[in-house]
Amino acid sequence: MPKTVDREEQRRQIGAAVLRLASEQGLDEVSVRTVAAASGRSPGAVQKYFRTKDEMLAFAAELAGERVEERMAAVNYGLPPREALRALVLATLPVDAERRAEAAAQLAFATRAAHHPGLGAIRRQVDESVRTALGDWLASAGHGRDPDAAADRLALADAVIALSDGLALRLLYAPEEQEALLRALDHALDALIPPRSPSASA
Repeated sequence: MPKTVDREEQRRQIGAAVLRLASEQGLDEVSVRTVAAASGRSPGAVQKYFRTKDEMLAFAAELAGERVEERMAAVNYGLPPREALRALVLATLPVDAERRAEAAAQLAFATRAAHHPGLGAIRRQVDESVRTALGDWLASAGHGRDPDAAADRLALADAVIALSDGLALRLLYAPEEQEALLRALDHALDALIPPRSPSASA
């Protein structure tokens, strides 16, 4: 019997190879040939799933965004609001080798997206998904449950995303400052969502 090929799994393996190449060597080095070598396939095998470099990059950008969303979804939302929000931000930061590679690839995609509308649309879609998820979480945590407060929640979500993006960039080029940058994260979160006093929760 002919061997069954899981097409989606093959695409994901190739997308993971694109992410590795982008993080280690930059997007200029990504090609059908280099991705084929990195993924242990022939160029013809890669082109069965992606005809062009732009198709590979678009899929890899979606895969990178999916990984971040999965980590955010795994956060324990039963934590106190301030702790849960910290965990959500940490889920987006390059705090280990795997996430550094992913973040480097994300940065490369973001730079390329400035000149490629297709990649830009994917990045905006990922950002909007994260923004909506944060807004929903803020509502469930008691930050402006009233529908009229939706704009305030989204503004706070935008502030958290901007904080995350800035820290991620700093962590990429100054990983030795991770401890200090995580302290800065705590200070910023205290300003955005001050810890509740015992009397306020009584």
